[in-house]
Amino acid sequence: MMGDGRHHIFEHRAGGVLCSFCILLSLTVLAGGCANEENLRKSKGFYQEGVARLSSDQQQAYVSFQKAVKLNPDNKEAHYGLGHIYASQGRLKLAEESFREAIRIDADYAEANTYLGQVLASQDRWKDAIAAYRQALSNPLYPTPDLARFQLGKALMHEGDLQGAMEVLEDATTVTPPNVPPAMLQLELARVYHKLGFDVRAREALSKVSTLDKGGEQAAAAQELLGKLKP
Repeated sequence: MMGDGRHHIFEHRAGGVLCSFCILLSLTVLAGGCANEENLRKSKGFYQEGVARLSSDQQQAYVSFQKAVKLNPDNKEAHYGLGHIYASQGRLKLAEESFREAIRIDADYAEANTYLGQVLASQDRWKDAIAAYRQALSNPLYPTPDLARFQLGKALMHEGDLQGAMEVLEDATTVTPPNVPPAMLQLELARVYHKLGFDVRAREALSKVSTLDKGGEQAAAAQELLGKLKP
């Protein structure tokens, strides 16, 4: 404790030094803040560079995303970009780590949760995948919820929850404009209806598939399933 007069004498005699120190400290903090803002700006620029290069040069996009993360470890979009590249390369452990890091930064990052679910499902970790899809759908501001619902529907069907799968897939059809190809969504619905014994509904869904995807892959799958329905 310096509660006696010596404390006041020290302040009086060293007042000029103390003031100089305070000014220096303020300038240091200000400079640090400016440097931090510069790193954030550069990180955002590298992220945008990575997105621009993603379709033409994935390796360069990877380098850009890495630079973005190095400058700003909390750049969730850059972590998401890295996760996408890892997933496309089949490096699922690294993809999972990247998506989980993006979610750690922003628990409401619905896009990352949906992509994480797909990575988990591809490893037959279906319960974990379902949890990730449900977390994505817990964000009421998720702009493309039909993507998560479509994937959730497939996961629930795999796990034998046909009623749940039907409900979320039907919910997915209400999103406008759609983000899942409508023919693909109707085909999954038809498969669930068939498994539930709702063959009339299945025929209706398959008819939509044939109309939406004339001569396409989904239309061919629809014709194959149609042959399995009760006359």
